[in-house]
Amino acid sequence: MLALELVVVLGLAVLLCNAVGPHLRIAPPILLLLTGAVLGFIPALREVRMPPEAVLLLFLPALLFWESLTTSLREIRRDLRAIVLMSTLLVVLTAWAVAAVAHALGLPWGPAWVLGAALAPTDATAVGVLARALPRRNVTLLRAESLINDGTALVIYGLAVGITVGEEHFTLPHVTWLFLISYVGGAAAGAVTAWLGLRLRRLFTDPILGNVALIVIPFTAYLLAEEIEASGVLAVVVAGLVMSQAGPRFAGVAAMRRQAEAFWSLATFVLNGALFVLVGLQAQSAARTLSGSDLTDALIAVATVSATLIAARFAFLHSFPYLIRLLDRRPQQRLRRMGNRPRAVMSLAGFRGAVSLALALSVPITLDSGDPFPNRDTIVFVTSGVIVVTLLVQGLLLPAVVRWAGLPRDTVADEERLLAESTAAEEAYEALPDIVAGLGTDPEIAERIRREYETHLQAAHAGEDETDDRQAVRHAEQDAALRLALLAHKRATVVRLRDDNHIDDSVLRQVQARLDLDEVRLTQQETVD
Repeated sequence: MLALELVVVLGLAVLLCNAVGPHLRIAPPILLLLTGAVLGFIPALREVRMPPEAVLLLFLPALLFWESLTTSLREIRRDLRAIVLMSTLLVVLTAWAVAAVAHALGLPWGPAWVLGAALAPTDATAVGVLARALPRRNVTLLRAESLINDGTALVIYGLAVGITVGEEHFTLPHVTWLFLISYVGGAAAGAVTAWLGLRLRRLFTDPILGNVALIVIPFTAYLLAEEIEASGVLAVVVAGLVMSQAGPRFAGVAAMRRQAEAFWSLATFVLNGALFVLVGLQAQSAARTLSGSDLTDALIAVATVSATLIAARFAFLHSFPYLIRLLDRRPQQRLRRMGNRPRAVMSLAGFRGAVSLALALSVPITLDSGDPFPNRDTIVFVTSGVIVVTLLVQGLLLPAVVRWAGLPRDTVADEERLLAESTAAEEAYEALPDIVAGLGTDPEIAERIRREYETHLQAAHAGEDETDDRQAVRHAEQDAALRLALLAHKRATVVRLRDDNHIDDSVLRQVQARLDLDEVRLTQQETVD
């Protein structure tokens, strides 16, 4: 019965915290985390354990897939070098810094590196929720970093655990091979899965079946990558990015897209909220595993490691950009430069989350010899504590730091959306005569729509004043067919503007959402008629 009770508790917690959060001016994830910690005092919920497989195989593929579907590929390409450095070199340096501090506090090198690897990656879920108010470029950098850096952290984690239990060895060729398999294999698995998914979705006209195929894609990509010992995280991200580019080209699937957006928005909202509550529960559970001097030492480690994470990130983001400036003097590089205050915001926005906790919980309980894995309870507790600190302290400080930084309001998306809507309407108007001739539309129908495009530059459904029922039905069918053809032309125009880099992917999605709503309305009206 506990499973059913847990579902109800998680649902109520997600509902209430998201309802109360805006009134208290506290980010809902922070309330959810605190709620999870408080719920841990309930005896019936103390037995709740979050299996690491649930995060790595259930939560993570779904959440990362939606994050990658809604991330701008154009922005990623523009800042690719910075994203790669933050996803690889920063992760390695962070893992080393945490391991060095943990070793200085008494952990052996093996467990210290396990702790460093677990805490090195930022969390896409936390970043997506807590940093969404930042300008678009900052959000894209943070999201792309957190989507990719898990692959680096998993390689370091696997090495650290393997060396500690005596199953791995550290040599430069071996490590290089692991990274190649992780990234190249993961990217290939994601691309292949996306290609197959696109072919599969074209077979279905039923929105439900098409979206079932979409749901399978992230889990298939993760599974395929895991089978070849590559990065399942990177496979899911690549699959999502490929789908985000190819999906808008599909014609006649507006209802499928609208259904998919509604489903994924709701599903990821619930999964995100439940995940924060479960992290709070697990953090409270981890606190009960230690007592006395061990607990005091672990609390000191939490504070020290948390400060180390912020310091390492701050040092990296305020040093490597200057090295890049020395090496790359191109004018376009100067246009991409970011000031010290925005970089301070980026430094504070390195939240840790469920991925780190899943890695800590995945640490083996025993070695091959049968002896306990050294300091496993400490690793789980410190990881849980650091997650709480980064979400609570950094999450509460971030709005004040953003105000201090004085980041400019991002109006580019609004301008690009206006460009997309006006250009699509104008080109549809210009194409109206050819479309009318091709469809054989009655002149009065074409004239009415022409006047509407001249006046409003948008499609607006108008009623018919026909007295003859048969003629009214025919005019309604022609009206709907013409409007659908114009919507298809507008959609093709918006996609072309995205492909030519005149508008961003996010703008494309916003405009396409409106076009899809019109298409769904028209097709549903046809069905009713």
